[in-house]
Amino acid sequence: MPSRADLSQVQPAGLKIPGRAEQAFVVFAALIASISAICWSWKNSAFLLYGDAEAHIHIARRLFDSHRPGITQLGSVWLPLPHLLLVPFIAIDPWWRSGFGPAIPSAICYILACLGLYRLTRNWLSPAASSVALLLFGLNPNLLYLQTTAMTEPLFLCELIWTVLLLIEWYHALEENHGRANRLLWAAIAVMVGAVYTRYDGWILAFLAWIAMAVCLQRRGCLTERSFILASIVLLLAPVGWMVYNAAVFGDWLDFMRGPYSAQAIELRTAASATDPHPGWHNPWVSLEYFLKAAEMDAAAVGWGWFLLIVAFAGTAWAWLRSPMQDTIPANPNQPHATRHSNIAWTLLLWLPLPFYAYSVSYGSVPIFLPVWKPFSWYNTRYGMELLPAFAFFLGFAVEGVLIRITKLAPKYSWAIVSIFVIAMAVNFAELLKEQPLIYVEAKKNTESRSYYNVALAQALTKLHALDPSGVVLMDTSTFPSLIPHSGLTYRQTLNESDKEFYQAALAAPAQHADIILAFAGDEIDKALKAHPEHLRKYKVYHSPFKGWDQPDAAIYVSDTFPAPLSTADESR
Repeated sequence: MPSRADLSQVQPAGLKIPGRAEQAFVVFAALIASISAICWSWKNSAFLLYGDAEAHIHIARRLFDSHRPGITQLGSVWLPLPHLLLVPFIAIDPWWRSGFGPAIPSAICYILACLGLYRLTRNWLSPAASSVALLLFGLNPNLLYLQTTAMTEPLFLCELIWTVLLLIEWYHALEENHGRANRLLWAAIAVMVGAVYTRYDGWILAFLAWIAMAVCLQRRGCLTERSFILASIVLLLAPVGWMVYNAAVFGDWLDFMRGPYSAQAIELRTAASATDPHPGWHNPWVSLEYFLKAAEMDAAAVGWGWFLLIVAFAGTAWAWLRSPMQDTIPANPNQPHATRHSNIAWTLLLWLPLPFYAYSVSYGSVPIFLPVWKPFSWYNTRYGMELLPAFAFFLGFAVEGVLIRITKLAPKYSWAIVSIFVIAMAVNFAELLKEQPLIYVEAKKNTESRSYYNVALAQALTKLHALDPSGVVLMDTSTFPSLIPHSGLTYRQTLNESDKEFYQAALAAPAQHADIILAFAGDEIDKALKAHPEHLRKYKVYHSPFKGWDQPDAAIYVSDTFPAPLSTADESR
């Protein structure tokens, strides 16, 4: 029987930590891919194609550039961590106005996700199989584009991968080194708290991970350990903290679920039919089909998605069947040995998005529209990206299974098999680029409805701002967030919906509080102008040419004292 000191040197079967040189190469390769994508987005003005990307930057900037700076500017629906991470980068004025700033934290998340996925696969797989998995993940054009934007997907994918990786390392450390296990416990809890504050699927991820940890500790008689109890309290406080914030700021602890800006409220306002607003409505099976199709189209070229899905499922089954018995001896003879599948079971969390989105599309007001299925449109196609880590990881197991078989039958051809897989990943990358990545196409479609106003209104505001640099602008900044940076303004030079009492006072007497006023037909400001038209002049009216997008007319007004001539004609295209 080995001593406890001897056991601390034993590495459990299946746990392989790649060397520093190996990890450094992964980081370097991911860095090159990331920089290349950022340069492409810069050249093609693609940083702010998504309206959500504009909105994320808008929220983050208001935290310090506002008449009411502070955490109340975070709003009630989108979780706060992505916006807080943006603040140091958009505080640099040119990086904010160009949209470049958010690319930095997103790129860091992409690089860490690549490193985490490689380390995760190397726990079981050879460098060759792990590299194929990394190629599918890291060379995904949709992910490469998203990591140049302010979208939340790169951050959450990083948190998902590292949650699984840290849980596996924590699990192994339970029988090796109690001090290291505690450090890994707190690291995993920190990542899970980050996931809770990033996306709502992070709440389910954290809950399931905590349950699994509790079961492991209960089997070892360690469930009541002080460190786990404290860590559990910290994790619990994360969602509770967000509910308390909603209650304190918006008067409803579930405002993020049922408030006027919640997904449910947006769906009710925009749905084509109240009884059947989108495919998958109250139908989990159809919702699952749409989510899986989105995942396939995000990860693979046309005609390859179904094959990738089958291979990933096959890799999952093979990983489960071949998961080796853990051959270390517990430090406490009364503790049970690890079960056959305990090592690989943690990685099943990578499939969490599957049931989560099957439910969310059905009952959570998050529809997915695809160009190949009814209603033949683009909406929330990026949700499929959440299965990319599962596709890549379990593809690695499928590759490993083929390599093991080939090595036994014809070892000299192993290199050829690896080359075929690498070429397949390169071809998939090239085909996705040729087809244009689904998420990038959605982003371009997304910006079409805003492009005219983003240009025309920004030009007008820039001109008026130059005539009176100290003039105050009354406008709703959430409708077209890019107007502020593109006009050379700051939020403190405006009165907007986030200014609360200042904004309400301006609506009651527009000409007394603002020199320039931007209104959209039917909005609060438009109604205020009709109720209080005194001392105001209409400067220009704008009609969006994109009638299919149902964009209301816009109008700019100036006060009687503003040094600007009246426009001779309305502007329309």
